[in-house]
Amino acid sequence: MLVSEKWLRSWVNPAATTDQIVSLLTFAGLEVDGVSAPCKPFTDVVVARIDAIEPHPDADKLRVCSVNDGTDLHQVVCGAANARVGLVAPLARVGAKLDDSFKIKKAKLRGVESLGMLCGADELGLSEVRDGLMELPADAAIGAPLRDYLGLDDALIDIDLTPNRGDCFGLRGIAREVGVLTSTAVNEPSIKPIAAAIDAQVPVVLDDPAGCPRYLSRVIQGVDLSVASPDWLIERLRRAGVRSIDPAVDVTNYVMMELGQPMHAFDRSQIDTGIVVRRARDGEQLTLLDGKVVELGAEVLIIADHTKPLALAGIMGGEHSGVAATTTDLLLEVAWFNPLTIAGRARRFGLHTDASQRYERGVDSQLQAQAMERATQLLLDIVGGQAGAVVEAVSQAHVPAPRVVELRADRLAAQLDLHIPADTVTDILTRLGMNPVVAEGTWRCTAPSWRHDIAIEQDLVEEVARVYGYDNLPSKMPAATNGMPRLAEAIRDKNRIRSQLVDLGLNEVITYSFVHPNQHNHFHDDNAVMDLANPITADMVRMRQSMLPGLTQTAAYNLNRQHKGVSIFEIGQCFAGAVDALEQKDRLGVLMSGDVNQWDWQSPSRSVDFYDVKGVVEGLVADGLSFEPAQRQGMHPGRTANVLINGEVVGFIGALHPQLASTLDLPDATYVADLSLAAVAHANVASFKPLSKFPSSGRDFALLVGGQSWAAIREVIAASAGPLLDSVVLFDVYEGKGLPEGMKSLAVHLSWRDADATLEEAVLNAAADNVLAALSEQLGVTLR
Repeated sequence: MLVSEKWLRSWVNPAATTDQIVSLLTFAGLEVDGVSAPCKPFTDVVVARIDAIEPHPDADKLRVCSVNDGTDLHQVVCGAANARVGLVAPLARVGAKLDDSFKIKKAKLRGVESLGMLCGADELGLSEVRDGLMELPADAAIGAPLRDYLGLDDALIDIDLTPNRGDCFGLRGIAREVGVLTSTAVNEPSIKPIAAAIDAQVPVVLDDPAGCPRYLSRVIQGVDLSVASPDWLIERLRRAGVRSIDPAVDVTNYVMMELGQPMHAFDRSQIDTGIVVRRARDGEQLTLLDGKVVELGAEVLIIADHTKPLALAGIMGGEHSGVAATTTDLLLEVAWFNPLTIAGRARRFGLHTDASQRYERGVDSQLQAQAMERATQLLLDIVGGQAGAVVEAVSQAHVPAPRVVELRADRLAAQLDLHIPADTVTDILTRLGMNPVVAEGTWRCTAPSWRHDIAIEQDLVEEVARVYGYDNLPSKMPAATNGMPRLAEAIRDKNRIRSQLVDLGLNEVITYSFVHPNQHNHFHDDNAVMDLANPITADMVRMRQSMLPGLTQTAAYNLNRQHKGVSIFEIGQCFAGAVDALEQKDRLGVLMSGDVNQWDWQSPSRSVDFYDVKGVVEGLVADGLSFEPAQRQGMHPGRTANVLINGEVVGFIGALHPQLASTLDLPDATYVADLSLAAVAHANVASFKPLSKFPSSGRDFALLVGGQSWAAIREVIAASAGPLLDSVVLFDVYEGKGLPEGMKSLAVHLSWRDADATLEEAVLNAAADNVLAALSEQLGVTLR
């Protein structure tokens, strides 16, 4: 938000320097990014008039002008197309500087002496557009320094406003702040109602009163938009960062920059019957003022007549109903739109307008009538015409009611760790427009209509603190009882898990908690989803239910930038359920894709496989871990398994479905894991077991198996081998000649050990027999 100090001081003029105002605003929460001059640092440029013009004797495009600066006549050679007798324009005399490196000297142009330079606005830093000589009013004081005439000894204060301070997106709001911070009265311009001079009206229907509770319209007939906007208006707009377009648009922009209320002017002749504020219908289109054609939908609020859309509500008008130099009748619009109705809609269409910026943050809901009268008076003064009566459509039930918030003196003192005198607090709240009612150590405040951000007691504490001055609050080290809390031994914290994953060769990534619905739908259905009402962008609408959307997007990004393989993980919260039953749980996501061992000289590079990601999970969970075949959305049907800890499903691992991998621009060999962090964090407590001084004894078996899994075989062995079983090792697998079709041979080594004695052969044989019997009975596995 650019603010002209001169314009600001016409509203509130404290006994403070520019630097002091900047400091006060910054420390009060309205951070000033910088202060700049409104033009180039030129010197000795005056208001002058061209009294005579002669053609250049040796150049068709140049003319020799006799220029009067109020004291002398200066011969100036000029090539501007708009140079003419009687034109009043800026003259840079000999010796003038237009900037630090450009000094005006006597010169000869094609043999004719030139004693100065007639200037265009762009050459003085007053415009970004080159458009010939800068034309000043005919009654401008000849010889007056241009800086004085245009009031250019000004400072432009660039304020970086936070989203909660929508009230400061207008000079009026900034003036209020300065007035509060300096205890200076604010002198608002006199805005009087304009009596209706004609009967013309345009009726208004609020088809969506929740989205637009208040809409005002007014017809102004007989305007002349061919006239130019006055210089003072153009210059104030320029210093606010707004380009002059035509008188109607300039006036609506001026009111927006002054009061903070966006407005729009329609060509009345292009409106059929009346105005309807409604939701767009699927398939409707609108060509905007910038020529862009947008497809509308039911989520978009529009301004329409009875046959067609006219404007995107609170964002931009339509080309068809826009004003032009030939427009003679205007329809002025002033409305209050619910911020939630406008939020995100401009970004959906790739737009960011001054109007949407203000409506998204909240406009004063009681400002519309005043803005209408202000714009009407300015238009009548500049372009003439006659105004009709103001037509107002309002749904009072949907207009925000005043918020009443109480501030307790003891809470204020406790939170600021400072006792501020009650009279001082009352004065601050009064200056802020809170209308405090004091009773028994409490201030009962009614937030003004322009302060949407005042809702709870802490908001009032903040207001008192920032106006009182943060630098006046005591600086103390926080007092706390320090301790060294310890987690239960059976629980690993997130940092330990992160360290383990890094040790296993993975890199941690952090992605957004919100994803595009299409990304979400790759892995989840639309049940129990949580969509944001006001997303950052259209690509960040849905709260994630797992880490996989972010991990796959990150992997694709890196693989497309010359990385041959990625191994990444993320720990964070995921969300599921409706608003009233929302579940937020920590989850762990792992993704491995592309090549492994790509930089290992000892081993050839290979593609990631199922056992790589399975090994990561096994590295995290040592005991009670098992896997079972599973079917999951977005996953390969034959390469996906549920992960179980002590028999309970806590997640899954597997390969992405090849079609999905192709859609996401990932290799087919892309494997993921999605696990409950709470389940992974609960590890079994390691217990001490002394080494036995007695040797182990073992048996090797060649087992003939069919479709039984090794996990099932190992589970039967562990359950039947007895308490002295020390280890089970699968050391060979054979399929082929000599075996029945569909069968394979597993070579298994079992070892037993007794901590107190050497094992006897009979004990060993009995244990081995138990194992073979159990395998045969339970799985049909026999010795080869």
